[in-house]
Amino acid sequence: MTASQAAAALRAQPAQMTGFKSLLWLALMVLLWGLSWPATKLALNTVPPLWLAAIRFGSAALCLFGLLAVRGKLVLPTRVDWPIVASIGFLQMMVFTGLGMIAMVHVDTSRAVLLAYTTPLWGVVVGWLALRQTPTRWQLAALLLGLAGIGLICSPWEMDWSAPGAVMGAAFLLVGAISWSVVILHIKRHRWSASPLALAPWQMLLATVPLAAIAYGLEGAPTEIAWDLRLVELLVFIGPIATSACFVISAEHGRRVSTFAMSNFTLGVPLIGILASVLFLGNQLTVLFAAGLGLVVAGMVLAATAMVRAR
Repeated sequence: MTASQAAAALRAQPAQMTGFKSLLWLALMVLLWGLSWPATKLALNTVPPLWLAAIRFGSAALCLFGLLAVRGKLVLPTRVDWPIVASIGFLQMMVFTGLGMIAMVHVDTSRAVLLAYTTPLWGVVVGWLALRQTPTRWQLAALLLGLAGIGLICSPWEMDWSAPGAVMGAAFLLVGAISWSVVILHIKRHRWSASPLALAPWQMLLATVPLAAIAYGLEGAPTEIAWDLRLVELLVFIGPIATSACFVISAEHGRRVSTFAMSNFTLGVPLIGILASVLFLGNQLTVLFAAGLGLVVAGMVLAATAMVRAR
């Protein structure tokens, strides 16, 4: 090995260690996000869904405002960034989470997390219809696989459509996933003035205020919530840990890995959520659900692969 090669190898070692640490942090993020689904289901036994969504983003926003203030990076969004603040705050946080928590009252957690994370599939449809982006063969294959999986999971042989709220719950989850896909397309086209982390607490605040107002109107004042130590632990995990801390991890370490790697990382969230729901909530996985899960995951992998090939 020449001197120049040895020097290059030494310079590469810190970068490799940084990349490895980022992968570990992202793995922790995916684990926490996955575990937040059964934790949310347990909290919904005590807290109404819209109030739970408001508490989640309100507590997470306070944590991020405090973190950015300590770092000296707390700034007001500029006029350039307000559209993305509104898009993420209203569509991803308010609509996706609010509808998702209402749906989880009526749909078991395994199906809820899987239907919610069909977002990459709907991104193909939204890009096709709204942006005239003709899908490639890979994207069409991903969409067909995913839709076939959704069809199995939502079929009359797998879901009891006569159960109260079953149809509404599944529809809410799919509408939330479509809303999130619109946000993803907006994020790709937005020219950021401030960093995503600097804008995150404002997005959470923008989601919290209308969520709390709607919750007060539909669910009443949160005075009848039976507070105890177990509920506080669940709320701390769902808000400050699984929302604000994971957002910091995503912002700090997500940019240090490839888009394909990040896409594959997020595939772990529904898988962990489903496994945790089986272990902690006693959800049952049927053969038909497993087949639908395999098709949806295959569709997500193909969608991520098609995105990388397009770039």
